[in-house]
Amino acid sequence: MSGVVLSRHLLPRMLESDWGRILFISSESGVNVPADMVHYGATKTAQLAVANGLAKLTRGTGVTVNSVLGGPTYSDGVAQAVDRIARGQGVPAGHLKAAIAAENRTSLLERFIEPSEIAALVTYLASPRSSATNGAALRADGGVLTTVV
Repeated sequence: MSGVVLSRHLLPRMLESDWGRILFISSESGVNVPADMVHYGATKTAQLAVANGLAKLTRGTGVTVNSVLGGPTYSDGVAQAVDRIARGQGVPAGHLKAAIAAENRTSLLERFIEPSEIAALVTYLASPRSSATNGAALRADGGVLTTVV
């Protein structure tokens, strides 16, 4: 809901100034909802719907609203969990990290995505160079989604 509240607060000012960027960090799980994380997938799907609806309100302006579909990312939280599990199993964290990534059969990267790789897409979307990208859900998923579009 934080994205909804912030958008509701900031979008009118952005429209008034005819420039702005709203970005939602969603997930590939919003497109392909995992059976073991339905609650998470549902919230990420909702983000995509909100972003799409808000983008329609920006028609003809310099304001854009987009979503980033991140894939399995080696965030600080994931790294801490991997370290904790690795210690408990008595294995090096790097080995466990590689084993977890290898279990993801659809990943074309065959590794975790680094947060800086997600940030690179976000940086583009926040810039004036992304002026023709509006209402989109852009993938930084490492090829986890097996759909063409």
